[in-house]
Amino acid sequence: MKSIELLTKELLSLPSISRALLAEKLIESLEFDIDPAIQSAWTNEAKTRRDAVRDGSVQTISGDDALISLCSALHN
Repeated sequence: MKSIELLTKELLSLPSISRALLAEKLIESLEFDIDPAIQSAWTNEAKTRRDAVRDGSVQTISGDDALISLCSALHN
């Protein structure tokens, strides 16, 4: 069996898309059973937020602006 260090070195040499797919699979392997009601509630929330952006009822801001706003709020 290969050591974690050796595996890490080999895996980090893969193209970024391959590393992303591997990361997704690793995260999926760690996920626990999710209550279907909770999953459904979060799915509905995500769709509601998506629809609000699409229909223009909310405005989006850039990630940089969001972080600046958050840091400002935390320091006040």
